[in-house]
Amino acid sequence: MGILDNVERGLEKLVRGAFSTGSHSQVQPIELASALRKELDNRSLVLSQGRTLAPNVFAARLSDSDFNLAQQWGSALAEELCDVVIAHATTQQYSLQGPVRVSFEHDPELRAGVFEIDSSIEKVAASHRSPAPEGPAAPRNQPARYHPVLEIDGQQYFITSGSVVLGRSSEADILIDDTGVSRRHLEIRTENGRVYAVDLGSTNGSYVDGQRVTDRAELDDGSSISLGRSRLTFRLVPAQSGGQR
Repeated sequence: MGILDNVERGLEKLVRGAFSTGSHSQVQPIELASALRKELDNRSLVLSQGRTLAPNVFAARLSDSDFNLAQQWGSALAEELCDVVIAHATTQQYSLQGPVRVSFEHDPELRAGVFEIDSSIEKVAASHRSPAPEGPAAPRNQPARYHPVLEIDGQQYFITSGSVVLGRSSEADILIDDTGVSRRHLEIRTENGRVYAVDLGSTNGSYVDGQRVTDRAELDDGSSISLGRSRLTFRLVPAQSGGQR
């Protein structure tokens, strides 16, 4: 509960000014945080013993006035709510298929103070990405000093689990649309705070900074990864906490 308490204290501090305008008919951030946790619990799917799949993409539908307030804070509020989702998923040991994203959508049929949460399970695909929902959205990784990130074709893909598989198969965590890439080509593995590229017996091999990966290669900030004709860059992005940049 310590992580979650810290996140919610930061969320309250961050948005108190925007949402505390003397009106009790407006959506409060803590109400959104509570609704997101309930959505995780209600929509989680038990796949096997010890593995429960939960949504990772959320859209909060808001009234005219509440949506305007959410827009003012933009990604800062979305990032705090992402941390609430990640903390709850970690506590409940839920599995997530991709980066956590929270966005705000305008629903003119809702009255002030009333909102709805929509959720879905979305796996990252490097070959095509769905357009972001209306309003600000923020993908977030597990709370830490740095977020491991893969940059592919100008897009950033946050590494949100200890093992992420890249390949041409639709079953891969990150889909690489490249005929020179094997169905399960490369694994990005996190162990004891270090991140490694592990070749999965690919046909054409994997390369890190120009060197072929024979077993595994440790990744540093700025490391270049080559798969077939595809080029990826590994980054360590400073994490944000408590809503401060």
